[in-house]
Amino acid sequence: MDEFRFQITEELEGERVDKCVSMLVDSLSRSFIQKLIRDGKVSVNDKPVKGSCRVRTDDEVAFFLPETVEPAIEPEEIPLDILYEDRDVIVVNKPKGMVVHPAAGHYSGTLVNALMYHCGKELSGINGVMRPGIVHRIDRDTTGALIVCKNDLAHNAIAEQLREHSIDRRYRAVCYGVLKEDEGTVDKPIGRHPTDRKKMAVNERNGRRAVTHYRVLERFDGYSYIECVLETGRTHQIRVHMASIGHPLLGDEVYSGRKCPFRLTGQTLHAMTLGFVHPSTGEYILAEAPLPEYFVRLIELLRQKK
Repeated sequence: MDEFRFQITEELEGERVDKCVSMLVDSLSRSFIQKLIRDGKVSVNDKPVKGSCRVRTDDEVAFFLPETVEPAIEPEEIPLDILYEDRDVIVVNKPKGMVVHPAAGHYSGTLVNALMYHCGKELSGINGVMRPGIVHRIDRDTTGALIVCKNDLAHNAIAEQLREHSIDRRYRAVCYGVLKEDEGTVDKPIGRHPTDRKKMAVNERNGRRAVTHYRVLERFDGYSYIECVLETGRTHQIRVHMASIGHPLLGDEVYSGRKCPFRLTGQTLHAMTLGFVHPSTGEYILAEAPLPEYFVRLIELLRQKK
């Protein structure tokens, strides 16, 4: 059982202890923390927390996490659309509806299951047995290019490029509304939603800097076809940023709050271009994932309705 301790700062003065822990440890949900409290595994100043408890500046919060037993992840013969592959990396075109790596409720049918079958043991191990080879992610209903590393040296090199924001990541999307400007930049911090832990939000208080550049490719009646370039890579970044300026993505059931008039599954978002420096050769690799059929049909339909 692992113990974690941290000291309360002025910004968290007066907050409930379960909220403090969830704000400081993104991977833990409020409900899970509340269970830890009920089990006597959370303390403030070495006194077990009972019920609702609010913290003060300089309080020391400690909690214990029980050891988790990770399920065995099995290789599965799932077809992969491979855009580029060599002994160090593989770039795949992820289809809509596929989860990138196993997690609660998704232990099969993921990209990792498919990669384990295709690559065997040739996947980096830095992110553990649940996420072999995975150095970055895209959402389940987002399609497009994703780079996977086959060894730890490649993983470290690609991770460093991600930290330096030197990887070229360009997305295509359709958003609600007609954007007036031909291009623009959204520079707003993103963090966990203050009340809904399953969502992200523009969060000035606890968010991390997030920058999205966009330009209009085509305008339709009530919609805009755009390209988005990520300068940073926060969770749900494009979806949150476009919603924050009043132009949520078409089909986004989480951030749009609108009923989609088309038969879509999730947000209309595609990772089209992925450019990076090869970790071994130093060569610049540019992989492009063609627009999926549903996206092409949607654009054609919107053009007809102009």
